[in-house]
Amino acid sequence: MSSKIYIVSDATGDTAQKVVDAALKQFAGNATEIEVVPQVRSEEAIEDLVERAERNGALVVHTLVGPAQRHTLQRLCREAGVDDLDLIGPLMGKMAAFLGIKASEMPGGAHTIDEHYFHRIAAVEFAVNSDDGQNPRNLRRADIVLVGISRTSKTPLSTYLAQRGHKVANVPLVMGIEPPAELFAIDQDKVYGLQIQSDALFRIRQARLQALGMPADTAYGVRDHIEKEIAYARGIFEANPHWPVIDVTNRAIEETAGELLAIKHRRDKNR
Repeated sequence: MSSKIYIVSDATGDTAQKVVDAALKQFAGNATEIEVVPQVRSEEAIEDLVERAERNGALVVHTLVGPAQRHTLQRLCREAGVDDLDLIGPLMGKMAAFLGIKASEMPGGAHTIDEHYFHRIAAVEFAVNSDDGQNPRNLRRADIVLVGISRTSKTPLSTYLAQRGHKVANVPLVMGIEPPAELFAIDQDKVYGLQIQSDALFRIRQARLQALGMPADTAYGVRDHIEKEIAYARGIFEANPHWPVIDVTNRAIEETAGELLAIKHRRDKNR
């Protein structure tokens, strides 16, 4: 039998969903259904949500920053016998005591349009314009440069990092084509290699060929050709030992990004 969790927010619910997703990964084989309920700000919306949670035997996880709405939700959950978990209230209380100031209690505060917002937008635009080897001159302006053969998650990783404000470019490694000279002229601390195990890459490329309606024996998806590509990339990585090489095999983008940013943080500290 599957369980249900309602994620309730007075903004988008993105923050709470990330926390819940991370926690659920620790429970292998669970069949939990998650429903995000954003923009919950009125008492009517709260009442409707609690009724649905009671009907479905759900857990309510919430990040309502307004104390009135939060207390209403908790009271109604208690009266209906619905389990609830407040992710934001205790944290705000602790931070208010620590900082010695009162919280603004402004819904959606994480999504205000400010300098950081425009910085992230600029980073996303930079990643789009610097994807898959486009505009090699951009490499000198990048914070992070990803290098790897096709299907090593260069583009999704670039996008993920860009959404966190990093200017990211990526360069494909293609047999028979020399990487751009600009790659070796920039600060080599910026460059990160991405590698993948051949079995995993074979499965990914076969699925890609099938989705495109192309023959399975196309060179792109042939195991022998894949092995040669991996060896080619390995040779370039070995010739540039200063580049950290991250194995993306069977890893989520978030996990790869976490390892990369940890390396970057250590390097930035030692500059």
